[in-house]
Amino acid sequence: MSRCLRLLLLLGLLAPSTVFAEEPVDAEVVTLRATYEHGRYAEVLERAGTRIDRGRLEDKDLAELHKLAGLSAFHLNRNEDSARHFRALLRLEPDFNLDPFSVPPPAVQHLDGIREQMSAELELVRQERRLRLERERTATERLERERVAAEEQRRRIEVLSRQVTVRQVESRSFLVNFVPFGAGQFQQGRTGLGTLLAASEGVLAVTSIISFFAYDSLVETQTVTVDDVRGPLKVTVRYIPTARAREAEAWTGLKWGSAAGFYAVYAAGVIDALLRHQDRVVNTNIETLPPFAPEQDPPRASLHLFPTSGGAGAGFTLAF
Repeated sequence: MSRCLRLLLLLGLLAPSTVFAEEPVDAEVVTLRATYEHGRYAEVLERAGTRIDRGRLEDKDLAELHKLAGLSAFHLNRNEDSARHFRALLRLEPDFNLDPFSVPPPAVQHLDGIREQMSAELELVRQERRLRLERERTATERLERERVAAEEQRRRIEVLSRQVTVRQVESRSFLVNFVPFGAGQFQQGRTGLGTLLAASEGVLAVTSIISFFAYDSLVETQTVTVDDVRGPLKVTVRYIPTARAREAEAWTGLKWGSAAGFYAVYAAGVIDALLRHQDRVVNTNIETLPPFAPEQDPPRASLHLFPTSGGAGAGFTLAF
């Protein structure tokens, strides 16, 4: 519990200093505010005027001094001095109002009367302030756009500085163009045409092979006896039955037709590959290197000796 109290007390002591650090206040303003609260109005009026004449004040400090001087002059029945300071205060802050709980009502009415007299002038001040705020906002937005553009340009320059041009030289074999099934097209990177040629030649080759075996299955073998001067001879005869002659003709036509189609497609693929052949192909790519990472120091080891009450000792240190 005591720790919490000490922590709250510390935060309470640090908070005012933080506020003053962010919004510095002139020391004379703080002193005159305390002097006014003690009722020494003549001193406040004189010292506030002197400090105003020296200049180099922030607008909020200048407005506070005019307020203290105007109230002090009002309490001293010096209405002209009070009105002069209140006019200067309203020119700085046209919508300023006195706190009715800490200032007597006559002083509040006095300030309101001066504001009414200066209504036209204060409206011009408000318009000028709005224009100034608009200009400041526009300038801030312009600076932000310029900052973003500069950051984007810096990032692009950084990316461009890490870009390198990589050239790859590919050597292509001339003999590959004579390999069937679209090998020449695949070597040239034209996979679409290569796939079409490979599929077409594959279908034709398989059709021709199937036709060959289908035709061969129609052949029958029979052994017959033939008369010869040396006596009867047994001869093995291969033939296709007459009933299956049409089937044999169909398989024969399909076999030779698919074979011819295979070589025609193969020849077209070879010619196409030869026409587009290049011995060397250079590919250029732009690659971006990864951001530079600083090299880390390698691990360091050290051995040191130190005296002890009973003799000596040794220590080992490893830094990484």
